[in-house]
Amino acid sequence: MPTTLKEIAEKINVSVSTVSKALKGYADVNPETKKLILKTAKEMNYKPNSFAVNLRTKESKTIGLIVPEIVHHFFSSVIKGIIAQAEKKGYLVIILQSNESYELEKKQLELLQNKRVDGILVSIANGTSKFDHFKEVIDNDTPLVMFDKIAKIIDCSKVIIDDRKAAYEATKYLIEIGCKKIAHFRGPLLPQNSIDRFLGYKKALEDFNIPYDSKLVYVLNDVSFEEGKYYAKKLVEEHKNVDGIFVNTDLVAIGAITAFNEMNIKVPEDISIVGFSNWFMSTVVSPSLTTINQPGFKMGKEAFKVLYKEIKAKKKNEKFRYKKVVLDTDLIVRNSTKPILKS
Repeated sequence: MPTTLKEIAEKINVSVSTVSKALKGYADVNPETKKLILKTAKEMNYKPNSFAVNLRTKESKTIGLIVPEIVHHFFSSVIKGIIAQAEKKGYLVIILQSNESYELEKKQLELLQNKRVDGILVSIANGTSKFDHFKEVIDNDTPLVMFDKIAKIIDCSKVIIDDRKAAYEATKYLIEIGCKKIAHFRGPLLPQNSIDRFLGYKKALEDFNIPYDSKLVYVLNDVSFEEGKYYAKKLVEEHKNVDGIFVNTDLVAIGAITAFNEMNIKVPEDISIVGFSNWFMSTVVSPSLTTINQPGFKMGKEAFKVLYKEIKAKKKNEKFRYKKVVLDTDLIVRNSTKPILKS
């Protein structure tokens, strides 16, 4: 059984209130008595009752985190960043995986609120098209911060990259190295980042006077290695003269490279490929993948920092202005792209 304040008090013949004050660092306890109490508490392996502390401070010292996937290079980096920052502030992180499911995401938000977490971090599921469950969180006065995949119509703090700008830069690079017919493997229609990456691709074509062809845009519902292979083969069947591809995420791009290798289509001699995220695998696939570097660890740290400020503001009954943090990205040039020699 855990040691109680009463047991410490009885052992050294002082009152329970004196023990309590000494352990909380009150100044009105005799220094010698305080020293004895602290020594005795340590010897008896006393641990504060965290539940009682939470009731008194109205803090659970826990936050909820909902991600679409845990075993995913980008989200695992985000999780590491969140945990690294949370531990500095003494917070426990409850991590839940939505599996890209709207219904599961709703249940998990309800569960976290029932657990009385101090705040919630979330990257929304691909299957989410209605957002009332997020409005309920805000209406319940629970601090909420979205990151990466967000809902623009929800009024809360957000930590993101500029997906449209990053996609523009990726497509622009393909154009600058001489690609004339550029395909795009995009993610599902719903997530905002998938939409923005498509719009960035389209804008780059427009700015460089390359006609947009909707037949060169392939919508992937399952953003996976297998889908990358499948659509690479489909692309070759339907469009023989494509010389560049901007791919929504590295895993799909790696699948595409694998398919081209199997078909004896040379990357980058026959076709250049740019991915998105900068997974570890992008450095070991052959050829190595040119990609947009997406700062997952930093995103996790920044998301927790914003949430922490909201939690502290709420505790002090202070008003908090929602923040939008936009992190920088950069293009990492590797061996899957090369300038096309002009004949």
